[in-house]
Amino acid sequence: MLQDVLDDPDWANTLSPADRRGLSPLFWTHVLPYGQVHLDMTARLRLRT
Repeated sequence: MLQDVLDDPDWANTLSPADRRGLSPLFWTHVLPYGQVHLDMTARLRLRT
């Protein structure tokens, strides 16, 4: 749906470069660059003292 709006020439001329940069987090917020992280709240961390 967003691609259809951005494909419209009226909207394409309305958005500034800063507006377009603001859209990129919408497409990348689901990406986890470090793989899956499993959090076990029942286990304690072994910290060195």
